[in-house]
Amino acid sequence: MAGAEKKAAEEGRTIVFIDESGVYLLPIVVRTSAPCGQTPILRAFLSYNHLSLIGAITPQGQLFLTVYDHSITSKEVVAFLGQLQRMIPGLLLVIWDGLPTHRSKQLKAYLAAGAAKRIHLEQLPGYAPDLNPMEWVWNYLKVAELADTPCDHLVEVEKLIHKAKRRMQRRPELIQSFIQDAGYKV
Repeated sequence: MAGAEKKAAEEGRTIVFIDESGVYLLPIVVRTSAPCGQTPILRAFLSYNHLSLIGAITPQGQLFLTVYDHSITSKEVVAFLGQLQRMIPGLLLVIWDGLPTHRSKQLKAYLAAGAAKRIHLEQLPGYAPDLNPMEWVWNYLKVAELADTPCDHLVEVEKLIHKAKRRMQRRPELIQSFIQDAGYKV
């Protein structure tokens, strides 16, 4: 990735790390409590209901996040790239994983229609998800922000996600620390 970082610096591009994730209705349990000597028992209804998230961060400490109540397809990826182009001025270097939607016909058509003038795409190696600092964002969101918060409905989870997003957006140094932890310079 050093070559991509160098290219971004030479061309004046803003580096943008993008990734997708999912959040399920079942809470991530970090802490439990029970009387001494009794194992805590957590009861929850098994549910495959989930929210799909697509997010991006920049070395400047910016965080962008969109929530969907369905799986993310090429359509949502293209819409998210358009949103980033509106919110981040200048040229962009997008660094992401090799998800099939990142190589779709819809995405190629979007780039061919003019987006390629501003966006350059770089794919991370398939064997190293830890090179994408968005993985740190997802971990922090789920383990620190959403931990131990049982919800009955996805609407409640979505509200918690948006509140957590706003808290994280007010802490650019936190976002920058995720980028540094992934091995990049800020």
